[in-house]
Amino acid sequence: MSAPHGINPNIPHSARVYDYWLGGKDNFEADRRVAEQTMAAVPGIRESARNNRAFLGRAVRRLSRLGIRQFLDLGTGIPSQGNTHEVAQAEAPESRVVYVDNDPIVMTHARALLTSTPEGETAYIEADVREPRTILDHPDVLSTLDFTQPIGLIMIAILMHIPDEDDPAALVKEFAEALPSGSHLVLSHLTLDFLDKETADHYLSATSKQAMHRTPRTGEQIARYFDGFELVEPGLVAVSEWHDEPLFTEAATWMYAGVGKKP
Repeated sequence: MSAPHGINPNIPHSARVYDYWLGGKDNFEADRRVAEQTMAAVPGIRESARNNRAFLGRAVRRLSRLGIRQFLDLGTGIPSQGNTHEVAQAEAPESRVVYVDNDPIVMTHARALLTSTPEGETAYIEADVREPRTILDHPDVLSTLDFTQPIGLIMIAILMHIPDEDDPAALVKEFAEALPSGSHLVLSHLTLDFLDKETADHYLSATSKQAMHRTPRTGEQIARYFDGFELVEPGLVAVSEWHDEPLFTEAATWMYAGVGKKP
């Protein structure tokens, strides 16, 4: 894969590492090196990533069947199987989706591959989730989504890339305050809660040497992101346990997942 203009293939990026774990081909040697190093330090991380992708599909399908027809997907990542609009529009072709990412290569692939049904619509904006107003006030967001009607806010494995000093809870709150009643928050997040101390310490030691920032958080910390929302069953759980049969049951669990409804 050659690097598009403006992309440095020597600097790993979380979206491309995740793409590698999902079996994609839109990644560079630097991404593959970090992905393999992480897999060596973190047994089951690739399987957890795939369970995480399955959670996205399950949650979007659930929301679609509840009548949600529009979605704001933050931290889109490289397009793969089961993208938000594909799942939503399979249930309701008129569904409307806005994808947001701050990686130019992600947006290039999104525009090329994430094609809407004729009845629905997809839009793609390059923006930083740490600047909510630039997203919420973006003309493409406002022309695609109706903020008087319920919206599914998708935050899959994105907050773990935001350090504490950027106050991720405040970011979630700002997005949440813009959503009308009946909207839902779909969220997953890296955690060490399910691991033994030796494995957790090994992960922290190994990833401290990598260029990409990831902050694992406890279930108690992650639950605070749902302030103002009512968690729907089964609540905040291991990502593989959020309804249906998990894809990988023997792998270590590295992610929490949950869905909340705004009253």
